[in-house]
Amino acid sequence: MKIKPVGPIPAGYDVLNGELAIGGQTASELVRAAGKTPLFVYSRAHIDRRIAELRAALPARVGINYAVKANPHPDVIAHFAGLVDGFDIASSGELAKLQAAGIDPARVSFAGPGKRDDELEAAIAAGVTLNCESAGEAARALSIGQRLGTPPRIAIRVNPDFEIKGSGMKMGGGAKQFGVDQELVPELARKVIDEGAVWRGLHIFTGSQALSADAIIEAQGNVLNLAAQLTQEIGVPLPKLNMGGGFGIPYFPGDEALDLARVGEALHGLIDAASPVLADAELCIELGRYLVGEAGVYLCRVIDRKVSHGVTFLVTDGGLHHQLAASGNFGTVVRRNYPVAIATRYDGEADQVVNVVGCLCTPLDRLADQAWMPTADVGDIVAVFCAGAYGATASPADFLGHGAAAEVLV
Repeated sequence: MKIKPVGPIPAGYDVLNGELAIGGQTASELVRAAGKTPLFVYSRAHIDRRIAELRAALPARVGINYAVKANPHPDVIAHFAGLVDGFDIASSGELAKLQAAGIDPARVSFAGPGKRDDELEAAIAAGVTLNCESAGEAARALSIGQRLGTPPRIAIRVNPDFEIKGSGMKMGGGAKQFGVDQELVPELARKVIDEGAVWRGLHIFTGSQALSADAIIEAQGNVLNLAAQLTQEIGVPLPKLNMGGGFGIPYFPGDEALDLARVGEALHGLIDAASPVLADAELCIELGRYLVGEAGVYLCRVIDRKVSHGVTFLVTDGGLHHQLAASGNFGTVVRRNYPVAIATRYDGEADQVVNVVGCLCTPLDRLADQAWMPTADVGDIVAVFCAGAYGATASPADFLGHGAAAEVLV
């Protein structure tokens, strides 16, 4: 049988007593403490290390915002509170989680192409910045602010004429539901300013999951140039520029990690050479997956081992209802294996080709195809890495009624 490689396991995970260890605890210990599988485990050490790497590489002037949609677990949010400069949300539900964590709303911006009136009202009342995605949304925000007697804090999300080349999800360029087409931005900005909004600047997000430093550098240069051009056309100083993110992580065989040092070095030069009209603007980048993706591991238990027509299947109690992306059903055209390992035989020699599948009644429920792994049996624990972003909340947890996975930050 042909072997399909698994993706690269992120650095920083240890072996203890032959098992995968996270935060000084083995997979078995973590499962016992949680009382169940499946279990998402998020590592503080990985998050802290990633933030430190970014701070060292990026210009001091560039703040770091956490995109809450990547992982809105309350403990993860609370941990980021002291690490990042701001938070980006995409719903009033995420706003409520930040408020419960005691996050200052002045640190929060709200993007998304379909904000309901009740969401706009909650954000305006709280003092959150709205990244408005259309003239209609801006008009509704102004009307709600007038009714509340609270001027809305408004930035405009720009749909630029460019995108990040090679990004996994393109968020700018051409016809998009995201943002205001760049040529329409100056007029809309002048309108919201004239009507009494608190002008909070521009949000230019062009794509996500890019591993090419060259592509990100080019996009950041384009963002700074466009921001300067729009600022001159608007005619008032730019208070803040959210430059978006797009920093990707390796998921699949052959993926190579983003060269953060190159991105940071280039951004120093781009900012030094930027137009004087941006001299006083607050700058930030918006990251989610890059901050927390590699910090998460999904643990599930083998509940059956079977052979069908000579093919060995490890059937687990996990699956696509918690890890839709790892199953290949979250935008992947050709399914490839995530980083997957047998956590309870982490230092074992691979000696068998197996398919790791979930517990759902669909052939789509696959966690690893034809993977070369140590022999595992009923009771062993399987680890799916790169599970810290777009895992639990981006998967159909209610599908077939198996329920949600447990989650823990260690």
